[in-house]
Amino acid sequence: MKKLTALLLSIAILTCILCGCGAQGASLTEEEKNTVVIWHDKEEAVSEALSDELKRLVPDVTVQLEYKSNLTEALKMVGNDPKAAPDMYFFAHDKIGVYAEMGILAPITDLIDKETLTASCVDMTLDAAAYKGELYQLPVYFETLLFLYNRLYMPDEKVPGTTEELYAYMEEKTRGGHYGFVEQHSTAYYSAGWIHGFGGCIMDENGNVGLSSPETVRALEYHKKFVGLMPGESEYATVNTLFQEGKAHATIGGPWLVSASRAAGMDLGIAPMPVIDETQIPISPYMGVQGVQVLKFAAENKTEAVKKVLYALMQPEVGISLARVSGCAPAVEACYENDEVASDDVVMAMREMAENTIPMPNRPEMDVMWTVAADMLVNINMSGQDVKESCAAAQKNAEELIKKMQ
Repeated sequence: MKKLTALLLSIAILTCILCGCGAQGASLTEEEKNTVVIWHDKEEAVSEALSDELKRLVPDVTVQLEYKSNLTEALKMVGNDPKAAPDMYFFAHDKIGVYAEMGILAPITDLIDKETLTASCVDMTLDAAAYKGELYQLPVYFETLLFLYNRLYMPDEKVPGTTEELYAYMEEKTRGGHYGFVEQHSTAYYSAGWIHGFGGCIMDENGNVGLSSPETVRALEYHKKFVGLMPGESEYATVNTLFQEGKAHATIGGPWLVSASRAAGMDLGIAPMPVIDETQIPISPYMGVQGVQVLKFAAENKTEAVKKVLYALMQPEVGISLARVSGCAPAVEACYENDEVASDDVVMAMREMAENTIPMPNRPEMDVMWTVAADMLVNINMSGQDVKESCAAAQKNAEELIKKMQ
């Protein structure tokens, strides 16, 4: 990580020198101190809901939500330039490590005490916000994969409660171009749920690569028999088309698939993930948490305005409004006391799933891991290579690539 850190710090220092960061704080006017700029890459419905709620909750602060299509790269370039950078950005938690290593983020606990966060937020969302012992994100909502099924073919009483029941269903129903169950089996984000269900990992919270661990090998050996009853092509378009056209009875997909399936007239069911018979642990997918991160300059020079915005975003009304317009699961526990939220089957399915999910690692090394793990899965599931040998080769490759980053 030393080389990566040095590179990021060099970029930060050079930017600071060019832009004269050091003297900016003293030159802010009262109007500037009371203006908070938030970058985001969210759909219009989400940004409008956020804007409306912030105008209502903090009318004395001017909050400017600015859409950035390439937010992550833009932050790398201008994160240390107060004239060009935002005060906050609204994004997924998995890039926290990159910006923390650059030194541009302020811990959220500098602005909101940890006890307040712990009392307010779903536990797993705070786990996602942590990097090297500090909390860098205020969670606002989260997403995870769901077990989805078409009631036309799989009635509620036939939904498998265990993976062996799922396999038996697949054996019975997979024929003539129809499949009992499909998923993106050779994509790391989807296969991770099976790996976690055996106690394995792609990378743990300390940055240790877990591709060749006995648990990961065991998981992929077990998963391979399910893959044998799925189509050879497993990319997003193929899997979702099969499901929405009624050629697959069930799938594992994100909440984004729910609206499309219902719009197509499907009687869609949502169920808990099947429990893996060998471990008695459910398939446990990754969780992605969306929230706000605060840049150091804003935390130090716009402290009061930033605090007001953060506390406003913790109000249940914000999470309820976002759940209403986009079906996302609020990070604030109190939102689930609202009748509208409690009656939303997608939101509540994700809330229940939160107990059996793993936050996506937020370390910079994961940029390497996604590619290495995907190549490993293709070798195992699509090229028929030996599981143990493929995992060992992927482990070695990942460790060598990460070493080059250091």
